[in-house]
Amino acid sequence: MGKQKKNVKTNPVRILDNEKVPYELMEYAIDDGLVDGVSVAEKTGTSSELVYKTLVSRASVNELFVFLIPVREELDLKKAAKAAGVKKLEMLPLKDLTKETGYVRGGCSAVGMKKRYPTVLDTTAMNFEAIVVSAGKPGLQMKVSPQDLARVVGATFCDLTKG
Repeated sequence: MGKQKKNVKTNPVRILDNEKVPYELMEYAIDDGLVDGVSVAEKTGTSSELVYKTLVSRASVNELFVFLIPVREELDLKKAAKAAGVKKLEMLPLKDLTKETGYVRGGCSAVGMKKRYPTVLDTTAMNFEAIVVSAGKPGLQMKVSPQDLARVVGATFCDLTKG
């Protein structure tokens, strides 16, 4: 995977460059307002099983956790809480997303958040050479090795989805 479109420098892109992590940038149109993961997979011509969404949850006011799961899947909060080592989790309200992470809906990346939160990547990611995740803004995705991504954000791997 080569580096492309050097002119696009979001925080995640800068961090991957600094860590010398290979990645590929993928841009897509957002003028239709469709920034959900399934739409992103279609717009980038990527199989939806390779596209992962970044979800932020809260155990308490000051205790946040980040989870990356395939876009067609649903986060199992019980499995997520167990993976995080807490009793209970709830999803972070959308109104708090930018304040807590520095990112907006459709552009939330596990790489380069305001603070480094404990991060867990769904075990399905280990089945692939590369997965596609947000590159820090709507309209921009990055294809990266799940092992490199986990190393950069300090993530562990765990089963996180329902079913």
